[in-house]
Formats: sequence, C-alpha cells, structure tokens
Amino acid sequence: FHRQAVGEKICLSHGDRLAEKTEATFKNGLVFSSRPVRVQERIRLKVQRDSLIWDGALRVGFTNVPPSARSLPLPCMAIPNLTDKPGHWAVPLDESACGAGSELEFWVSDGGSIYVAVNNRPCKKLTGVNLSQPLWAMIDIYGQTCSILLLGKFTRTTVTAVQRNVSCFAPEDRVLHLNPSLHLLVQFLMFQTSLMMTDLSLLVTDIACAVCMVKEARITLPCGHRCLCKHCNSRVFQEFGTCPLCRHKITGPSAEELV
Repeated sequence: FHRQAVGEKICLSHGDRLAEKTEATFKNGLVFSSRPVRVQERIRLKVQRDSLIWDGALRVGFTNVPPSARSLPLPCMAIPNLTDKPGHWAVPLDESACGAGSELEFWVSDGGSIYVAVNNRPCKKLTGVNLSQPLWAMIDIYGQTCSILLLGKFTRTTVTAVQRNVSCFAPEDRVLHLNPSLHLLVQFLMFQTSLMMTDLSLLVTDIACAVCMVKEARITLPCGHRCLCKHCNSRVFQEFGTCPLCRHKITGPSAEELV
C-alpha cells in the first residue's frame, strides 16, 4: 500500500502489505495501491481480522487521483466522501464475503467495469471507470473489517489454486510459484486470451482452468486436482508432464474429464 496516503486510523506493517485499524472505529480506513494498476490486473486481499460491533464491510475500487497528490487527513469514507468527487469509483462488499480469513480479488475490465471475485466467482459491480488516465486501487477498511493483507503481487499471471478442498499455496502469502517454463506458457496463453476477451462477464466461472484462467476446469489429473480445461490439458501434458498446482507427474493423457 502507499505509505503516505493512509487513513487516520490505519497503521501499515509487514512491508506495507498489512493495513490495520489502530482503534475500534468503522471509518478512517482508506488505503491506496503504491503504484498505478493495469487494466485487468487483479488485486488480491485477505481479511485478517473483523469486529461484529459494526455494520458494513470493505469498499473497493479505483481512482485517477494519485495518492501522492492527496492532502492529509484523508476523507473518513470512500463512499460517499470520495465517490461524490470526479475520478473515484468504489463499491461496497457484502459482509458475508468479508469475514476474517476471507480472500477476494477485484479488478477493472477493458470496458471500464469493476469486477469482484469471491471464491473464484467474478461478479460485475460497477461500470463507467475512466481508463484514459492511470488508475490506483482504492480500498476502504470500513465497518466490521479491521485489517487486510495484500496477497502476492499485482500481476495478471499469478496463478492461484482454486480447488474447493485442496490448498497448494506457499505458507507466507499463499502464492503458487510455477516453474519458469510453465510460467512462460501461462503468460502466452493469458496474452492470447486478452486478445479475445472484451468482457469478463463471458467467463465460465464454476472452477477456472489454472493455466488460461478463462475456460472451465473439466480435467481431473491423477493427483486429484481438477485444474485444467481440455485445451490446456493436452499442452501441459505434452510440454511439461506435471500438474501445474502440485507438480505431480502426469503419467499419461488419461486424465478424467468432468461430465
């Protein structure tokens, strides 16, 4: 998060990745990304702590106003204090999606819409974001939300485990690090996908393929991970021969397909 542009009741720690309220309050919890974010770049968050004495929860969005250009103290709330001003867009999240331990991501699409994904299920929340100027992520640690952790890096090629019952993340920030060759394949497929996609509402969102992150994962590998679509399954088997999540060896192209 940006080191200077923080709400009056917010303290940053852990390399400016952890933002938490310094006292019991439902407001004064604004934070911003430390740099501009790209279109379709996913910002991943984990709610570390909450308090049920307040109503409401996180508000997330984007702004064209650089954090370094803001005067302190910041407004006490993103909605409506900032969203009533030009160059600010934010949406409130449901309390049920923001309990302690919850993980979510949000991004802005090529069409200027804000999407939020909880449990890998994207939902369009708002349209009309101005893409003609740089954008910074804007997060209001509001209501019952007390602290949030920024997960991993702001990158479109971060691959996350999306299995319902299995976690393959590293313990520190739960980011799955792929071998370099497979990472290059992911980048290539993501680039191809970005040329075809204009609206994320077209995604199949049951369980996304861990490689292209667009098509539904219908292939269950011998290790038990259902993490590949049919197209990526054949390429991963031919070029790498291992599961992209746990690197278990794929002994043959006989993976089970979801029917």
